[in-house]
Amino acid sequence: MTYATAAFVGATGGAGTTRTTLEAAVVLAADGADVIVLDAAYATQGLGDYLSGRLDPDLTTLVTDRTDGPLDVGLVELDVDAPGEVACCPVDAPFERLARAKRVEAAQAFERRIEEAVAAADHVLVDVPPLAANQAVAATTACERVCLVSPGGDRGADATNRLRERVADVGATVDTVAVVEGSDERNAADILVPSTERPLPGALSDERYGRAVASLVSRLLDRDVTGVGGSGGLFSGVTERVRR
Repeated sequence: MTYATAAFVGATGGAGTTRTTLEAAVVLAADGADVIVLDAAYATQGLGDYLSGRLDPDLTTLVTDRTDGPLDVGLVELDVDAPGEVACCPVDAPFERLARAKRVEAAQAFERRIEEAVAAADHVLVDVPPLAANQAVAATTACERVCLVSPGGDRGADATNRLRERVADVGATVDTVAVVEGSDERNAADILVPSTERPLPGALSDERYGRAVASLVSRLLDRDVTGVGGSGGLFSGVTERVRR
């Protein structure tokens, strides 16, 4: 069974969750899948840092003021030379709308956006912050699979243990733990993702990094993409365009 949806949940801020989510999406696209990435990390709005062009309407608009509009008006596509596509719905919002987007009714709208994305793509990945807000809980519980993304060392291990408990508290299950750019002396990680100096998509130009990301995707979604990562040139390059 191949899983369609996965929440990449940061065990702590700065764990590398956003990039890990995007690298996983690119590997899936290289394997022929169409992928939609949704941004639940409202506070940091980090997904938008990897995109260019007009980010309006953003995801918070689509779960508050424009809940009846289609998801695709907010998708920003990474234009990749691959069989599949990666389209992202980032957050780019003022504080007032961020506050409204964290309400219960907006979290319910987020769940509906995940359902809508599933109908339009092969896989839906969600960039999720540590579970402390309604939209993060909604994203985690609505997805079939949950990957905790953690830094290495004591800080990461302590954060992972706390987050495991929170995930259980909301009725979800941790399926994979990925430790990024660190050691795993205490974390009991399923996948170790090394650092890379390559820009996105590092998974397709850095062999060691690529093998780790591909292994993570294969384990998390039960889709064998291990022949994709680190292939050294599957992509001639990555540019960005806005799909409207």
